[in-house]
Amino acid sequence: MPTLRGWALLGAGLALIILWWIFGDPELLLAGTFFIVAELAAIGYVRLHKPRLDMGRRLGSTTVHNGDTTTVTLIIRNRGQRPLRQLSIHDEVESLGLAAFEIAKLKGHESASATYRVTCRPRGVYRVGPAGATTSDPLRLAELSTADGPIDRLIVYPTVEDLSGFPVIRGQDPAMNASRPEHSQRGGEDFYTLREYQRGDDMRRVHWPYSAKTGELMIRQLETPWQSRALVLLDVRPSVYESADAFEMAVSGAASVVTHLVKSGFDADLWAGDPDPIDASKYSAAMERLALVESNDDIDIEAVASRIRKKGGGGALVLVTGVADRSLLSVQQLLSNEYRTTVLMGASSTTSQTLVGFHRLGVATVTVSPTGEWADAWVNATRSSWAAVSAS
Repeated sequence: MPTLRGWALLGAGLALIILWWIFGDPELLLAGTFFIVAELAAIGYVRLHKPRLDMGRRLGSTTVHNGDTTTVTLIIRNRGQRPLRQLSIHDEVESLGLAAFEIAKLKGHESASATYRVTCRPRGVYRVGPAGATTSDPLRLAELSTADGPIDRLIVYPTVEDLSGFPVIRGQDPAMNASRPEHSQRGGEDFYTLREYQRGDDMRRVHWPYSAKTGELMIRQLETPWQSRALVLLDVRPSVYESADAFEMAVSGAASVVTHLVKSGFDADLWAGDPDPIDASKYSAAMERLALVESNDDIDIEAVASRIRKKGGGGALVLVTGVADRSLLSVQQLLSNEYRTTVLMGASSTTSQTLVGFHRLGVATVTVSPTGEWADAWVNATRSSWAAVSAS
């Protein structure tokens, strides 16, 4: 199609022809015809030299954290025998920017590469590509574009801070306080008991000798130590957050504690607005969920807690919110028999009166401002009221 220069040339040619029609000067007709023919020739040129390219892309990393920078390398190869001139390459990272490169000449079967950097902010999942190429004639009167390059995904995780230790309220022995035996569907290494097979169970857990004896498929139910289990619950109700920054701080807190628990060997789950908690040990899936999480007005957080209680679990409960309210206090009370240790992480510049209720229930609290740092607050709270232990 014509470039801006080409459209100007066509316009000039048509204007000269109109003037010829008015004044009858043949030189005007000649000049106007020349301009139009020149543009048509340019269009024919780019069509004859349509780029035949193989384009590939290498991402420095497909997963980064909010604020990180990654590199993107494009590899372009001319599949044709004719050289390509005035070749423009462009590649877009959805919502983050557009990179463009100029290649003066690319010989037949020759390859070239170009690298650019992307600052990844904010968190989310972004489409990279498709890469496109544009070729033009020597006078840049016409151009032809193609966009058949590859498409990749770039996942920007929330900001993650390094946390150390895990809170256990002094004087409390979680293993002794468990109200009943608790099991992990993912399982540990210690044999615990047997139960009947249910659809969807892992067949590798079938206890074949006992199944042969009873005539019923029996599954080995394995125990995970109480101290090694946790549930991270991210409050997604917009009403508890003072600002968008406060919500982002809470998401960062949830990502930080999930990372810390997984690294420490915890059998952790994450709830971030889904119908049910997800397995945080599948780290990439959990972090992608946090990369995409948004606030939701329709969440009944007490109903969520009731569903979680029915399914059981146990261990430590980490509540991540903004300004803790009575509904969240009810959540803690609903889950207190299952989760005997509770940590409340609040992203707020004010102090909620509801914190008194949490303190009376023995809940350890970590509070930061929307522009603060979780790591410092976590360490300070640990020193003042917790004993730092490692997961067994």
